[in-house]
Amino acid sequence: MINKDFFQALEDLEAEKKIDKDTFITTLETALTSAYKKMYGEAKSAMVKLNPEKATIRIYSYKTVVNEVEDSDKEISLAEARLIKKSHKLGDVVLAEESTKDFGRIAAQTAKQVVMQKLKELERSMALSELSEKEDELLTTIVKRIDNGTIYVQLSNTHTEGVMLPSDQIPNEKFNIGDRVKVYVKKIKDSFKGTQIQVTRSNVGFVRKLFELEIPEVANGDVKIKNIARDAGNRTKVAIYTEKANIDPIGTCVGFHGQRIDTISSEINGEKIDLIEYSDDPLEFIAKALSPAQVISVETNESLHSSRVIVPDDKLSLAIGKNGQNVRLAARLTGWKIEVKPLSSISTQNEVKEPEYELTELNDDDAFQGLNDFDSLEEIAPFEDDEN
Repeated sequence: MINKDFFQALEDLEAEKKIDKDTFITTLETALTSAYKKMYGEAKSAMVKLNPEKATIRIYSYKTVVNEVEDSDKEISLAEARLIKKSHKLGDVVLAEESTKDFGRIAAQTAKQVVMQKLKELERSMALSELSEKEDELLTTIVKRIDNGTIYVQLSNTHTEGVMLPSDQIPNEKFNIGDRVKVYVKKIKDSFKGTQIQVTRSNVGFVRKLFELEIPEVANGDVKIKNIARDAGNRTKVAIYTEKANIDPIGTCVGFHGQRIDTISSEINGEKIDLIEYSDDPLEFIAKALSPAQVISVETNESLHSSRVIVPDDKLSLAIGKNGQNVRLAARLTGWKIEVKPLSSISTQNEVKEPEYELTELNDDDAFQGLNDFDSLEEIAPFEDDEN
């Protein structure tokens, strides 16, 4: 049967692994009660009580005092109850201690199973708690295996594996087993298969963390990132600003001879990065967001949250970008619908022709805070430009 060595083991577990002994005792009592009922009959009302101070285990059957007994396994008559104790009255519960002689082996096996299961649950819970602190963090990992395009990486100093799905990878980026690779921890969740860690290199959070890593002024908050819009593998637009008059946010992020921004671009496989200085004035912000294109004028419609942008004819394709990429990212960055027109489309009477390109729909995901991937547009402009 369970003896004082067992209870001492619980004391040791509480001290060593920070396990709550009382939780163990309660769980064990429930498990032993279930085991006892299976051994002696489910119909019987019984409970098991453990006493750590005295290192004892007691099994009690119990019955409710009633006028007329209908279930002898669970009920006892008032007359019988008063033979046990004269003060018993209707509704009282009468306890009777049961012999544990034949229950010893079952109890010991059940106790061992409960302890092992609790230890596994605890280790899993502690691992999940420790890993949850890494969510929204940038980690350096090692590629362990590649299976049907999915990359499995090992997190440093752990035995935990991260999963990078094809959609979380930068297009055309290739890795080999053993490569060290930086990833952004997107989500950590617990499932029946264990803890699953989803990592990514295509998420805008990855770019944000790279800026914090490579640019001290971003890390300490002197330069702040307002928003990020990204077409992973092609182009990223980052809106930045500062509240300090003596800091140039663009120059700070570019770095001496472009070293800082080049380092970030290199990490994301040569992806182009447009640094946009954020402005509270939507006209100015929209114009800057269409960089590298030159903008002549911007008009906005507050009620529709849309804008019309006029650009020089020879900069139209640059403003729109290949397959509409530049204007699409600008719309995502600013949260405004953007219609782009060449200067020649405006007549001398200031009548407007049909737009050369219009971002016709900006859904809720498009007007984001820089944290979601985007959906493809239904309408794509037929303009391409090598400059973009």
